[in-house]
Amino acid sequence: MKNILILLLALGLLPAGRAAAQVRVQSLRCENLTNPLGLDVTQPRFSWQLRAPQNRRGVRQTAYELRVAASVAGLGTGKKAVWQSGKVVSDSSVNVTYAGPALQAQRRYYWQVRAWDNAGHPSAWSAPAYWQVGLLTPTNWTASWIAPGYAEDSVQRPSPVLRKEFVVRKKLASATAYVTAHGLYEAQLNGHRVGDAYLTPGWTSYTKRLAYQTYDVTNLLQPGANAVGATLASGWYRGFVGFDNVHNIYGRDIALLLQLHLVYADGSTEDIGTDATWQTSAEGPIRRAELQRGETYDARRAQLGWAQPGYAALGWVAAQVRPYAKDGLFASFNEPIRAHETFTALKVSKSPKGETILDFGQNLVGWVRVKARGRAGDKVTLSHSEVLDKHGNFYLANLRSATAEDTYYLRGTGQDEAFEPHFTFHGFRYLRLDAYPGPVNPADFTAVALYSDMPATGSFSCSNPLVNQLQSNIQWGQKGNFLDVPTDCPQRDERLGWTGDAEVFSATAAFNRNTNSFFAKWLCDLAADQGPDGAVPFVVPSMPFTWGKNLIGAAGWSDAATVIPWDLYTVYGDRRTLAVQYPSMQRWVKYIEDRSRNGLWDTGFQFGDWLAYDVDDDNAGRSAVTSHGLVAQCFWARSTQLLLNAAQVLGKTEDAAYYTALLARIKAAFVREYVTGGGALMSNTQTAYVLALQFDMLPENLRAQAADRLVQNVAEYNNHLTTGFLGTPYLCQVLSRFGHADVAYKLLLQKTYPSWLYPVTMGATTVWERWNSMRPDSTFAPPSMTSFNHYAYGAIGNWLYTSVAGLTAEAPGYHRFAVRPQPGGGFTQASAQLETVYGPAQARWQTSGTQLALDVTVPPNTTATVYVPAASPDVVREGLRKLDASLGTPTGPAAGGYVPITVGSGQYHFTAPWPAKATATLGPQ
Repeated sequence: MKNILILLLALGLLPAGRAAAQVRVQSLRCENLTNPLGLDVTQPRFSWQLRAPQNRRGVRQTAYELRVAASVAGLGTGKKAVWQSGKVVSDSSVNVTYAGPALQAQRRYYWQVRAWDNAGHPSAWSAPAYWQVGLLTPTNWTASWIAPGYAEDSVQRPSPVLRKEFVVRKKLASATAYVTAHGLYEAQLNGHRVGDAYLTPGWTSYTKRLAYQTYDVTNLLQPGANAVGATLASGWYRGFVGFDNVHNIYGRDIALLLQLHLVYADGSTEDIGTDATWQTSAEGPIRRAELQRGETYDARRAQLGWAQPGYAALGWVAAQVRPYAKDGLFASFNEPIRAHETFTALKVSKSPKGETILDFGQNLVGWVRVKARGRAGDKVTLSHSEVLDKHGNFYLANLRSATAEDTYYLRGTGQDEAFEPHFTFHGFRYLRLDAYPGPVNPADFTAVALYSDMPATGSFSCSNPLVNQLQSNIQWGQKGNFLDVPTDCPQRDERLGWTGDAEVFSATAAFNRNTNSFFAKWLCDLAADQGPDGAVPFVVPSMPFTWGKNLIGAAGWSDAATVIPWDLYTVYGDRRTLAVQYPSMQRWVKYIEDRSRNGLWDTGFQFGDWLAYDVDDDNAGRSAVTSHGLVAQCFWARSTQLLLNAAQVLGKTEDAAYYTALLARIKAAFVREYVTGGGALMSNTQTAYVLALQFDMLPENLRAQAADRLVQNVAEYNNHLTTGFLGTPYLCQVLSRFGHADVAYKLLLQKTYPSWLYPVTMGATTVWERWNSMRPDSTFAPPSMTSFNHYAYGAIGNWLYTSVAGLTAEAPGYHRFAVRPQPGGGFTQASAQLETVYGPAQARWQTSGTQLALDVTVPPNTTATVYVPAASPDVVREGLRKLDASLGTPTGPAAGGYVPITVGSGQYHFTAPWPAKATATLGPQ
C-alpha cells in the first residue's frame, strides 16, 4: 500500500490533503538551544523545522501557532496557557519572538508549535519543549560571594576546596544550581560532579561580564542530609594568560558564588547559597593548576568524602564573605566546553635521546587520562608536544614558556589509580613520560579532546584523499581553538582570542559547526572591550601587552566587529545579534573615518597581510608584501559595506544613505591612490588583487583585467600562493568568481611549499600557523612563533563548500540558497551537507564517463536555485524526465555553462552530458 501511495504522489494523482497531513514539526529550539536552562533573555526566540516525506516536494510553511504554558498539562488547555500566539500567517520558523506576559525568574516554561503548509493543512502539535528562566536581576541572587578563609600560597596557589552541609526538609519537586566564580570552578553534590562542562564559567571580559551556569541537580539530592562543595582554580581570571608572563589580569582573588534553589512538592521554596557558614580548606589534592603550565595532583592529599554529608572537616576554616559585584552577571547562553573524542596511543617508542614517547595520531586539544599503580608518592609526569623533531626527539621549543606538564603523585592503594586534569588543557599529539612507575602499557593512556560543544552542522568530502585530509585538519583546528573563545593557537603561551584569526575563519567555521551562540557571546565581549574611540582590540577578551598596542584598531583584525555579526545573520538569520552589535559596528567604522586623510586610511599601526610569503626567508628575493595602506583601505570598504547592509536590514534609512556615500568616497580614494592609469595596482601582489576584487574596489571595466593580472602573478610563482592571513581566505573565491576556477584548483592541489596541501604531505593533522612551520627537510620555522594548530589558513574551507560543492546562502539562514558547483581539479566527486536552521541542505556531484550527476536536497520551507553544468536545458534530466514546470522551470537559458533551475523542498537527481562543450570551462560566478 505504501509503495502505491508513493507512486500516486509521484504521478500527481494523490489528493494534496493526504500528503499534507504528513508534515511534521520538530527540532524545537529556544535561543538556538534545545531545552535550555537558565536563560535571562526576557523575550526568547523560538525556532523549529518542518519535515515532510521524501517523496513530497515544494513544502512551505504558510502559518504557525505557538503556545506556552507553565506545565506540559497546561499546553493542551487554553485556560492554563501563559501565552498563545493564535494562528499567524507567516513563513517564519526561525527566531520567532515570544510576545507574552513578563517571564518570572527561576520558572520553567513549556512550549509547542504547529504549522500550516502550502496545501492549507495544519501539522499536529509538536512534542513539547521547554526552557527555564534564570536569575534575571542582581536581587535574585540571595547567595554571597565567598573566598577562602585562610591566607593563600601566592606562588603555587593550590586549588581551594569549599563545602557546606544542608538538609532537604520535605519532598523535593526540583532543584536548580546557579554557579560562577572568580577563576574556574568544579562543583559537587553529595560526592557527584555537577554537570559535564569543563573550565567553567568560561572566559569573558570579567570586570564587565561574568557568566554563570545553571544546572538541574534534582537527581543529585536526597531526603535529609546533603552536602555541596566546589574546587576553585586560577584559570584565565588570575592565572598566566598570553605571553609576557602576564597574570592576575582581572584580580588576585579567587572566589565562589553558588546558589541552590529548591522547590518542594508542596510549592514552597528554599535557597541555599554561599555565605559565611561555608567551610574552606587549602589541603586539597590539586597543588597547582595553570592553563598553560599544567596541573599537579597529589592523591595523598585527597580528602575522601569531603563533598558528602557527615564528613569531619577537621582543620577547615570558615569562608570569608566578599562584597564583589553581581551586576555584571549574565546567564551563559553559549555551549560549554565538554569532553568529546578519545584516542588511544597508536604506538610507544624510544627517541634517539632515550625519551619514552606516545603518539596519539591526531593533534588535539585537551588532556590525557592515565592509569598507574605504585607506592604512595610515586610520581607520574606527562609532557605534551605537537611534533617531534627531524630525529624523532620530543620538541617543546615552540611552546615558549608554556610548560604543558601534568604531574601526579600516587596514593599507593595497591590498585590501579586513574588521573586526569581538572583546570588545564594542552595542544598535543605526542606525550612524553618524564616519570612513570612500572612498565608502559598504551592502553593505560587515553587522550581526551576538549572543545566548546557546538553542534556539528557541515561536512565536505571529495574524490581527492589529500583534500579530504585537509578538510579534517580544518575541522580539528577549529575544535582545538574554539574553547569558549576563538583562540589563535592552543599550545604555547598565548591562546588568545585574536580578532583577525576569528574574522577570516568565521564563514568557514559556520559551515563546520553551529557557531551562532559561540560567536554571539564573544561579540558581546568585543563590544564591551571596544575603546571609547571605537578601537577594537587585537584580542578579545582584551588584555595588556607590554608592546602597548592592543587598543589600536587594525585592518582585518578589528573588522571582526562588522564581519562576524553579518556572517551570523547570513548563516542563521540572527537579526537580533546584528541589532545588538550594530552600535559596535558603527563605532568601529567611525574610528577609521576619524583617522582617515583625504578619504584614505593610511595612518596608525597595521598588521597588513600577516605572514605572507615574504615574511619567510625562502622567497629568493621576491617580495609578496602588500601595501598596508592598500589592505587597510579595502577592509575599511568592507566594513562600511557590511554596516550599510546591516542598516538596510534594520530599517535605518538615514544611516544607509550616509554609508552609501561614505563607501563611494572610500572606493574613489582607493582608485586614485592605488590604481595606475593602466588599471594595475601599485602593489603587484596576489593579496592586492584579491582584496580589490573581493571587495569590489575597482570599477567594473577594470575587474576582468585585474583578475587576469592575478592569474599572471600566480603563474609567476609557478602556480603557488603567496598570500597571508588576509589574502588567503579569498584567493580561490576570487579566481572562481572571475572565471579562473582552473587556477584555483591548481593552487589547491599544489603539494609543495607554499600551499594548503604541503602540510598534509608532511603529515599534519591540523592547519599550521605558517606555510612552512615545518620545512621540507623537517626542520622548523623559528620557535618564537611557530604553531602547528592555527586555523586561519583553514579559511579555504569556505571555498570548498561554496565553489567546489557549490552550496551558497542567498537569503538569511539559507531560506533561499544556491547550488552551483564548479567541477574541476580532476575530481570525480564532491559533496557538501549543511544542517541549516531550516533543516539539512545537500549538494553532491559526480562524474562518470560522459555523464554528470548532481544530487540536491532542499529542506522544507526553503527554495533553491540549482545551477546544473550543462550546455542547454534540453540536455538536462531530473530523474528520468525532461525539465518541466512540475519540478521547477529553468529560470533562464544556459549562461556561463550552467542551466539555472529554481526548486522547492525535496530531493532531486539531475543529470547532464559531461564534459559538455559549454562546460569545458565554467564561466564566472
